[in-house]
Amino acid sequence: MKQDSKLYKNFARETSTGYLVNWAARLFARSLEQRFGASSGPMPVFFALQNGRALSQKELARLASVEQPTMAATLKRMERDGLIERRPVPADRRSATISLTATGEAQARTAFQAAIDVNRLVGECLGEADEALFHAMLARVIAALGQDGAAEK
Repeated sequence: MKQDSKLYKNFARETSTGYLVNWAARLFARSLEQRFGASSGPMPVFFALQNGRALSQKELARLASVEQPTMAATLKRMERDGLIERRPVPADRRSATISLTATGEAQARTAFQAAIDVNRLVGECLGEADEALFHAMLARVIAALGQDGAAEK
């Protein structure tokens, strides 16, 4: 137990990469939601279905790197709000493709503009060179954690 208390004493959130990245992501999402006027939850679906794409729930979950039940709940809310539509796959009655409705496409455009605005704010804070370095560093972290199996579902 004594060893555990030393561990906690030496663990500072200000120097924890995971904590800082998570905190920044939460603040980014909050800023996006304030500008967008809605939850950022549908963003991965908006990205995946942009430009008229239609995908299965399984494909959407994989692209968003979330579990199937999480994606199912997101899609249920989006369908309730008239943002997506499901179309049966003729060859497989159990499957459906999901696409954005006209309302969903309009909301996606609004969400993308909000994301552009938040990205611009962060870019202005960092400056062009540091922003490029930040992106490169995040890509390395994502690759390392992906190799560690963290991205696998």
